[in-house]
Amino acid sequence: MGIFDEIKKKLSHEFIDIIEWLNSTDDTIVHRFERYQNEIKNNAQLIVREGQVAVFINEGQLADVFKPGTYTLNTQNLPILTTLKGWKYKFNSPFKAEVYFVNTSLFTDEKWGTKNPIMLSDARFGLTEIRAFGTYSFRIKDAGKFVVDVVGTDGNFTNYEVNEHLKSLIVTRFTDTVGEANLPIELYAANTSELSETCQEVMQPEFGRVGIELEKFYIENVSMPEELKKEIFEYSRLDKIDLGKLTQFKTAKAIEAAAKNDGGTAGAGMGMGMGFVMAQQMGGMMNPQMMQQQPAVQPQSAAVPPPMPTQVQYFYAANGQQMGPVTFDKLKELFANRTINKDSLLWKQGMPSWTALQEIEELKVFLGGNTPPPLPTV
Repeated sequence: MGIFDEIKKKLSHEFIDIIEWLNSTDDTIVHRFERYQNEIKNNAQLIVREGQVAVFINEGQLADVFKPGTYTLNTQNLPILTTLKGWKYKFNSPFKAEVYFVNTSLFTDEKWGTKNPIMLSDARFGLTEIRAFGTYSFRIKDAGKFVVDVVGTDGNFTNYEVNEHLKSLIVTRFTDTVGEANLPIELYAANTSELSETCQEVMQPEFGRVGIELEKFYIENVSMPEELKKEIFEYSRLDKIDLGKLTQFKTAKAIEAAAKNDGGTAGAGMGMGMGFVMAQQMGGMMNPQMMQQQPAVQPQSAAVPPPMPTQVQYFYAANGQQMGPVTFDKLKELFANRTINKDSLLWKQGMPSWTALQEIEELKVFLGGNTPPPLPTV
């Protein structure tokens, strides 16, 4: 570049007397007004449009901030810059200062989400994981603080440059909020509105520290693993079941099915036996508190409780194959659903050989009771 080109460039920039920014983009937050060696003429015109704020920086220090309007730049309109420069009288020569135009419009539909699952502790399901995502909107509230603390010397600062910082801040505060809420796991997805409002209140001071206002914060979805979701659905259904009605229904069905078998009175008796078994089983489910209210009487002198009794394990034959071992309660279920019957062969430890169910003393309860032996003759 020749010497005359340098002179032309200097003169063409030095005599610019209008400072303005026509924003033609949707993502620019801060734009620095460029001029030759940052020189501004005395009485230059500053035009700040709606949705903008002009920030003057002098040698790295925040000077004057201008809201929307038209200004003539002189010592009266630049009080802080005049103090920094040490001007006691009016100045006629150009002065140096950096001018940053800050977009104060609302930036909407910004996306956020958890990159990794958030670990939570639930009282019923133990350690669980959730994910969440949503949107937020923000605007620049304190332009001077934002330029000094965030923008620095960047001449064209966009929302993409600040979004990564904001997303990390959001995920951190969201994790803290849901952890302190200590809600049942399924209620996070059911109360996204209330949770969004709470998170916004928690995050607002963090945004304010760098001159940003969090206008809106939305949680669109809170998800959990599919296995956990199925468990919650099953738990919810079980919680709503009327166990009394369910017991009556199951008993009636068992008696009706047994009565249809080819066994006449024996079939009816078998059906009644199954009904009693099921009634006892369901009754235990319905009244666990009643069972707990009858504690075993223990001698006061016993310092150590006796060992827990071990459950007897049974093997059974089905379809020509050996099955098991199963517990007594499981055997009752197999008899009730007709997997085995009175003629099925069973074996347990201590028995010399496989024996039919109807010949095993403790299993005769499945048949509706035992028939007493004939009275002895005198």
